[in-house]
Amino acid sequence: MFATNCYLLGCEKTGEGIVIDPGAQGEKIIEEIASLGLKIRYILNTHGHVDHIGANGKLKEALAAPVYLHERDLPLYRNPGYGLKLVLKKQPEPDVFIADGDKIIFGNITLTVLETPGHTPGSVCFLFNKTLFSGDTLFAGSVGRTDLKGGSWSELRNSIEHKLLILSADTEVFPGHGPKTTLGVEIRDNPYIRSFDI
Repeated sequence: MFATNCYLLGCEKTGEGIVIDPGAQGEKIIEEIASLGLKIRYILNTHGHVDHIGANGKLKEALAAPVYLHERDLPLYRNPGYGLKLVLKKQPEPDVFIADGDKIIFGNITLTVLETPGHTPGSVCFLFNKTLFSGDTLFAGSVGRTDLKGGSWSELRNSIEHKLLILSADTEVFPGHGPKTTLGVEIRDNPYIRSFDI
């Protein structure tokens, strides 16, 4: 139904893991988790749009893992819009509200939450060493839309400029849609970032 990237990240030593943005195909995600032998500790959402949260309920029920979301995206999470309310089951309420600088620890891995509002009021990215899960904030060759409810171009630009572009250029970026990239490539080639004139 949705062409959204869902990510599984696991600690090789402990077998603990997390799911980022389970937008759809809950059964397929659960099968992949089982094949990897992961014990999922958390279900993390980069923002509250339906294409990133659609399988939260199925995963929470199957895995007994808490759902994490930024509180500013709660209205979007509860009211997905796009005429999809009738075809989607109601999602479970988030268990934990995340904020800038929060640490999410599983096994020997620590993710840091970066608040990156703009695409939505509560958009976040997750940083692990030189790996960034950017949700719909930054894509290969593009940036997140700001014409949807709660979007703000000025906030998105500020988030990218002051939260993402300060990271190492060799940071790998795993976005919510499309292929992976690096910050260095985006600084050099992304027309939106080039327009920032920084």
